[in-house]
Amino acid sequence: MRESGFNEDNPFDAMVARFDVAAKKLKLDEGLYQVLVTPDREIGVAVPVQMDDGSLRVFKGYRVQHNLARGPAKGGLRYSPDVTLDEIRALAAWMTWKCAVVNIPFGGGKGGIVCDPARLSQGELERITRRYTASLIDVLGPERDVMAPDVNTDERVMAWVMDTYSMHVRHTVTGVVTGKPLDLGGSVGRHGATGRGCKIVTDRAISRFNMSRENTKVIIQGFGNVGSMAARDFYESGYSVVGISDVSSGLYNPSGIDVARLLEHCREAKTVAGFAGADPIDGKDLLEQRCDVLVPAATENQITSRNADLIKAKIVCEGANGPTTPMADQVLFDKKIFIIPDILANAGGVTVSYFEWVQDRMGYFWNARTVNERLEEIMTNGFDTVAAYADQHQVNMRIAAYMLAIDRVAFTTRERGIYA
Repeated sequence: MRESGFNEDNPFDAMVARFDVAAKKLKLDEGLYQVLVTPDREIGVAVPVQMDDGSLRVFKGYRVQHNLARGPAKGGLRYSPDVTLDEIRALAAWMTWKCAVVNIPFGGGKGGIVCDPARLSQGELERITRRYTASLIDVLGPERDVMAPDVNTDERVMAWVMDTYSMHVRHTVTGVVTGKPLDLGGSVGRHGATGRGCKIVTDRAISRFNMSRENTKVIIQGFGNVGSMAARDFYESGYSVVGISDVSSGLYNPSGIDVARLLEHCREAKTVAGFAGADPIDGKDLLEQRCDVLVPAATENQITSRNADLIKAKIVCEGANGPTTPMADQVLFDKKIFIIPDILANAGGVTVSYFEWVQDRMGYFWNARTVNERLEEIMTNGFDTVAAYADQHQVNMRIAAYMLAIDRVAFTTRERGIYA
């Protein structure tokens, strides 16, 4: 349906490839196909900033709102020198499908600024954030587009976005972002929600295959917010975490890693390197070690046609967005590896972001028990619905998730009609 060359490493091409398969199985008509695959709005902004040394630099920023049929755009803001418009397009689309899979009333959005935060001071980062927010002020808001933290952004960055937006509209608007500090309208349970969601859907997967937590070995690639919180939850739930890597190094111990001790080590060292309770291993080699559950929780395109045949896991739970390419999907499927796709597996973060947005809008906040119980209910229902869809249509979990999501967004679009 989409006429263009396919690039395995292009995340938007990867999204469209899965979309195409699901759309054909749903017999989606061409007109509706074009509506759903095309981003509603793509914005590029110049972000001029005065640097600490007095010089003026211009950074490039993007915000893509993929689909608003089911509610306001929802999606993170990332800072990286590798940000591209195609990446932001893909991430915005994945957010549309992710929200639809777990049936929460958002569409997909994503933003990014091309910069290297490691080379910027806190003051420079704040000025970049505020100018970027001011440039997008007309398209942001609790009813329009709600930002959240992503790669190299955090609750402090969200506080700057919220404050800038609030100053422009002349009153405090906590619901314009999620992932904020608790004192500014954040939600308990948000920080670890994506990792916790990965553990919840893995629980459902091992139950499907009559596996026990105690006899299940887990390898986690990535030890940022998602990977570290997933490791903690897997470890505390009785799984054996045998491998962990971060951006610079990896650890492997077939007898299991003491994740509580590793977290303490990382608080001091800021890296997994040097931890005494496991052997060092290259991060790429770690992906290829034998395990029951592999959790790629780093970045896109980690499992490709070049290494998919070396993956020895029984289950792949995608903590990151787009870690597996479409060409790798087929290899894993042929090897009978069960994939819990990203638009389901890592939906815990946007689910608790939704909870935060709801709490901000009503001015009443829940305790941790309520947040976690509701997260478990939504993630469990999401997994069970996708698994039932997969069984009914005789497709793998990824295509089932896309079919379910597209079906829900298509239904809403048909019900609303096309305004012309």
